[in-house]
Amino acid sequence: MFIQTESTPNPATLKFLPGQTVLDMGTADFPNADAAGGSPLAQRLFAVEGVTGVFFGNDFVTVTKGDSADWDHLKPAILGAIMEHFQSGQPVMADGAVQTGGHAAHDGADSEIVGQIKELLDSRVRPAVAQDGGDITFHGFDRGVVYLHMQGACAGCPSSTLTLKMGIENLLRHYIPEVTEVRPVAV
Repeated sequence: MFIQTESTPNPATLKFLPGQTVLDMGTADFPNADAAGGSPLAQRLFAVEGVTGVFFGNDFVTVTKGDSADWDHLKPAILGAIMEHFQSGQPVMADGAVQTGGHAAHDGADSEIVGQIKELLDSRVRPAVAQDGGDITFHGFDRGVVYLHMQGACAGCPSSTLTLKMGIENLLRHYIPEVTEVRPVAV
């Protein structure tokens, strides 16, 4: 098994590409070891000292390290953990474990606008964010303000505010005049 690695805009996060499907659909975010109970792979990765976050996409795994950890020491252990997991035949997610990757439901007077926002996020934004090892989900729309949640490599990335404000906000405002601002939310 050959696992490729790619850097991300977040220097604390690396993207690992195992060359096979990680999740059939959706994403899974494990912001800490306590959240990894539903995933044998995430548990194995958090067993590597210095790992502080794990995120799964369709064909990638992103791993976030702590400030004191060094990629030169972590990377071989992470590659080994991913390889061991896929060779073990265990599932990535345990039966009944929750995956995300969807958007929060929204109904009411703004439901048509929200539909347009979700469509733009799914067609234009999420594929680009996935290239950087992350995901973005819709969490609400209120009085012109769109609330979004960044995950994976995008969570805590130094350029995430710029991505939200200059990229996503400008895109949404261009296509949907009712949008006046985009704000991040923590979940």
